[in-house]
Amino acid sequence: MADEPEVATTPLLAEPVRPAFFTQVLTIVRKDLRIEWRNREIAYTTLFMSGLIVLIFAFAFITESTNPGPGATAGILWVAALFAGTVALGRTFDRERENESIRSLLLAPIPRPAIYLGKVLATAFLMVLVELVVTLLVGFLFDARIETYPFRLCLMLFLGTVGFAAVGVVFSAALLRARSRDTLLASLLYPVVIPVFLAGAKGTGQLLDPLTPDLGGVVFWTQFLAAADVIFLAVGLWAFEPVVTGE
Repeated sequence: MADEPEVATTPLLAEPVRPAFFTQVLTIVRKDLRIEWRNREIAYTTLFMSGLIVLIFAFAFITESTNPGPGATAGILWVAALFAGTVALGRTFDRERENESIRSLLLAPIPRPAIYLGKVLATAFLMVLVELVVTLLVGFLFDARIETYPFRLCLMLFLGTVGFAAVGVVFSAALLRARSRDTLLASLLYPVVIPVFLAGAKGTGQLLDPLTPDLGGVVFWTQFLAAADVIFLAVGLWAFEPVVTGE
C-alpha cells in the first residue's frame, strides 16, 4: 500500500497578521484628514486666522515708500503660523471628545505611539498647507524674495511645524477635559515652543535678506530646528501614553 501524502497541519483559524507600526500611523492620519476633507473646518479657520494676521501687519507696517525688513517679514510669517497652529491644535481631539469616541480610539488595537505620531503628522500636514498659502501672501504683500531659496524656506517651515505639533498634541490631549482648554493650551504651549519659533524667524530673516543672505546662519538654525524636533518627538512619545491613560 502506497504511503498517503502528508496533510498540511496549518490551523484553519490562523492568527491575523498585525499591521505594521507605520501602517497604523498612516491609518490615523487618513482618518483625521478624511474627516477634515468632509467639512474643512480646521483648514478654513486656520487660513482665515493667519491671513487676517498678515493683513493687519501689512496695513500697520507697509507705507508708500518702505516695506518692513526681512527680519520683520519673517517674524510676521512665523507669528501667523503660531496662532494658526494654536487654532488647529484646539480642534485636534475635539472630534474624539464628542460621544466619548476617544475611548474607542484608545481601546482599538493600536499602540499609543502610533496614535500620537498619526495626530502629529495630520496636524502638521494641515498646518503646512495653510503656511504655504500664507507664505505666498507674505511674499506678495511685503515684496519678500521667497522664490530665491524656496526649498530652504519650506524646510524650515516644515521642521518648525513638526516641532510645534509634537508638543501641541501632548498638551491638547492633556487638556481634553479642561473647561478653559483653549486658554490653557496657549499658556502652556507657548513657553515650550517659543525657541522653535525664534529660531525659525531668525533663520527665515537671514534667508529673505535680499542683499546678503546668511546661508551659514540658515544652516545653523535649520539644524537647530531638526534637533528640537527629535527632542520634542522623543519626549512626546514618552509622555503621550500616561497623558491619555489618565483621561
